Amino acid sequence: MKQVVQNYKSGELALLEVPEPACKPGGVLVRTVYSLISTGTEMMKVSEASMSLVGKAKARPDQVAKVMQSVATNGLSATYRKVTSKLDSYTPLGYSLCGIVEEVGDGITDVSVGDLVACAGNEHALHAELNWVPKNLYSRVPAGVDPRHAAFGTVGSIAMQGVRRGEPQIGEVALVIGLGLIGQLVVQLLSSSGVRVVGVDPDPERCKLAESLGALTCAHPASGIVDTAVDELTHGAGVDQTYLAAGGNTNDPVELAAKLSRDRGRVIDIGKCKLDLPWNAYYEKELDVRFSRSYGPGRYDPSYELEGRDYPIGQVRWTERRNLECVLDLIARDRLDVEPLITHVSDFSSAVSTYKSLNEGELKAVAVLFRYPDAVARTEPVVTSARVAVASRPAAALPAGQPVRLGFIGAGNYASSMLLPHLVERADVELKHVATTSALSGANARRKFGFAAASTDINDVLGDSSIDAVFVVTRHSSHAELTRRALLAGKAVFVEKPLALSASELQNVLDTIEESGNDRLQVGFNRRFAPLLHEARDQFGPRVGPATVRYLVNAGRLDHGSWYNQTDSEGSRFAGEGGHFIDTVSWLLDADPVSVYATGDLQVTLGYPDGSTAVITYAETGSSGFPKETLDVVADGKVLKFDDFVRASVYSRKKWASSRIPKGRDKGQAAEVNAFLDAVRTGGPMPISIESLAATTLATLAAQTSVANAAPVRIELPRKAGAPA
Repeated sequence: MKQVVQNYKSGELALLEVPEPACKPGGVLVRTVYSLISTGTEMMKVSEASMSLVGKAKARPDQVAKVMQSVATNGLSATYRKVTSKLDSYTPLGYSLCGIVEEVGDGITDVSVGDLVACAGNEHALHAELNWVPKNLYSRVPAGVDPRHAAFGTVGSIAMQGVRRGEPQIGEVALVIGLGLIGQLVVQLLSSSGVRVVGVDPDPERCKLAESLGALTCAHPASGIVDTAVDELTHGAGVDQTYLAAGGNTNDPVELAAKLSRDRGRVIDIGKCKLDLPWNAYYEKELDVRFSRSYGPGRYDPSYELEGRDYPIGQVRWTERRNLECVLDLIARDRLDVEPLITHVSDFSSAVSTYKSLNEGELKAVAVLFRYPDAVARTEPVVTSARVAVASRPAAALPAGQPVRLGFIGAGNYASSMLLPHLVERADVELKHVATTSALSGANARRKFGFAAASTDINDVLGDSSIDAVFVVTRHSSHAELTRRALLAGKAVFVEKPLALSASELQNVLDTIEESGNDRLQVGFNRRFAPLLHEARDQFGPRVGPATVRYLVNAGRLDHGSWYNQTDSEGSRFAGEGGHFIDTVSWLLDADPVSVYATGDLQVTLGYPDGSTAVITYAETGSSGFPKETLDVVADGKVLKFDDFVRASVYSRKKWASSRIPKGRDKGQAAEVNAFLDAVRTGGPMPISIESLAATTLATLAAQTSVANAAPVRIELPRKAGAPA
């Protein structure tokens, strides 16, 4: 594999071929997707390496002290050999990356092969194609987070730890000195915490960037603009806290902090800057000087970083790993925006030239990412998406007392057993016309359910202006086209799942909705209407944190002659009915999926915007004696257990359990039909939004794409025009 290294003696940078690391117990082997160059810390190291020995000594007096101690202990000759040997060795660069778990070591149970993780550590998150990362230095990336953004996890943790050391309070005023990468992140974290922020930096572009990310005023430190702003914001008292995020050998940041701080203000050193404290200024104001140690508690502790021994949360609330998780959560919830910080993305093969451009000042950047093309292709093989821009017309309510007039296209076994029985006895429904492929099936439907007319021509249904709504209950391959035609005919449409068998079919339906303005569409996802599932969700109550869902579908084998086996024309079995289970999970979580990862045995992992995950196991080889559908939801210290529409229970402070349903399994068809008819009758919104129908369909189709590419698939569904963000 290849890795970026530097010879500290000569300053040489190289992309070196080195052996791949082994996967040891207590950690994971991670293939890098993106790694982040720290334009502060790393570039300081690169710059120091190009200095003379005297320059290196001046830059690192701490190391000089160690050398002198070694001379006293071991003698000059031995020390010289030791120092020159160390200087003339390659050292690694990098400490913040995002990658894919390639192998899991013994003792690791919180991630699996294929998971996307953010990694930290200047010995473990290197600019290299593969890294072994111990348990406490990685965190799973929430669903929907761009891998480029997840690569900011470590530097975000440095900024986060600095802010925690400042103990900001809502309404306080903070000064950030230095608006490089860390400073920009500190500005955002403080602003999102309710703190008013001002910043200083000699670069006007960085000042503008910080203001766009939440700072009130930013300017050159010598301009006097920030001094005036602080005076106005604090009524002359001075800032409550100052964050030193600048580097260099000047003492100006420390002196400015003293000048603009209030009495007993806090000064937090995050960056590596000169700290020659002016005694009188700091003494007279009794300033509280604090240091922020890298990513947080656990840093430099081998038992934590290498052996995986966590600190009890009751004793240490925010450790390195918890800070990393917190940063990723903020990114996932759009509370921390790192996209504006990305100045340049370079292929990893160009790493050496990128470093040189940065060091020589040709490339001026806040943040630079290395892109590892082979790994990127594995995380982003396809972005499956659909355009949703519906300019819907208001739906008119039916005249009072008028029944809903229905037409059916298809009257096979499902329509005859699961839908029509809920319609035939209703006084508020009129079954007008049924169209079937054979004359005899149409005659049977007319006789059994009382349709006014029957035919074998679907145009008889679509062309009947008296029909208010059409049910499409045909084979899967015809659903999208019949739905499209019915919408163009101005009908409200109930189509059995699936809505479409390909992304292009789905897009045709969505384009038809946009073209016609008719968004009166429902797909037969009945499980979300099941009374027992509603009762269980109500008993579970509101959810605060992310949830974990496990859904086992014991589908069983198909009969040899089933038309479901006609995959060439009717799509895969999961494409046909997988939407049922995805929609159920999405309804339970009140969100639409943003990522899908599926394996060949049809274990489908869904990611949701708030970090919730759902694993749907679609099994064809199980026992027919076992229930078909079992579902567990875990969140906020509660567990919902649902057993095949027969019984349910919720475990929380008090356990709730349903009684056995005496009349069989109610999977929600009756309630589903009622909701559709109510929407048609009143002109109200359809029970499921178009956006959710599209997202569920895309996620169902993405499972096949994920299996084919052996990689996750992102779901992108732009918001409906005019919808709130």
